[in-house]
Amino acid sequence: MMESSSLVDKAIERILEMSADLQIKRRATTKYSLAFHDLSIAIAAYGKVLGVLTALRDREQYSCTLGLLNSLQASPETARAIL
Repeated sequence: MMESSSLVDKAIERILEMSADLQIKRRATTKYSLAFHDLSIAIAAYGKVLGVLTALRDREQYSCTLGLLNSLQASPETARAIL
């Protein structure tokens, strides 16, 4: 679980970097040009990808926590060993 979480975190970081680069390029273009429109669409797409990745990361963290709690409830001996 940790490896995939760090992979998701790296992907989120990279998407944020690419989105920031596009926002900088968009500021340098004319507001109502085709390039501005294309960059806006790409930035919006990055936003959607970020939404999916953050939901995935949150789900993995929740799943990991829930799995630990379930294992503690399933075996009192395991809980005593951990504590």
